[in-house]
Amino acid sequence: MMYHSGYVMLKNMKGASNELPPANHYHSRRDWEKACWQKIIKSPDLLRIIITANERRNFVLRALAIDRLSSGKKYREIGEELWLSPQTISSVKKALREQNYRSYWERGKTERKKKVYSGNFGQTRKKYLGRSVRTKYGTLHFPG
Repeated sequence: MMYHSGYVMLKNMKGASNELPPANHYHSRRDWEKACWQKIIKSPDLLRIIITANERRNFVLRALAIDRLSSGKKYREIGEELWLSPQTISSVKKALREQNYRSYWERGKTERKKKVYSGNFGQTRKKYLGRSVRTKYGTLHFPG
């Protein structure tokens, strides 16, 4: 890669050069990332170079999950065929609805509620009337 007049030049990709714009040309980092992504997806050679085998596998499995969901298959069938968890399949289904994929982990930051683990399942605390005295052996309750 070479730096040239504020643009990153990507050379030697079948003779073509692609320019990725610098972030300071955009109002937000998200807009800049979108513009860069549009350039990157138009260059399959660049994608092949920068995406790992694991990322490529995940991408393909999500695309296959979309195909299977569209054909009406159930979560269990998709999971058994593609070895995907129900959470991943659910994330893909939500991505279809929202037109934006977010992993189970990302959705957990904002959407899922924290589970409450409590030992008092339906139990209420006993109310004591009168005076309480704390000792080294515990709390003593004297009637009022």
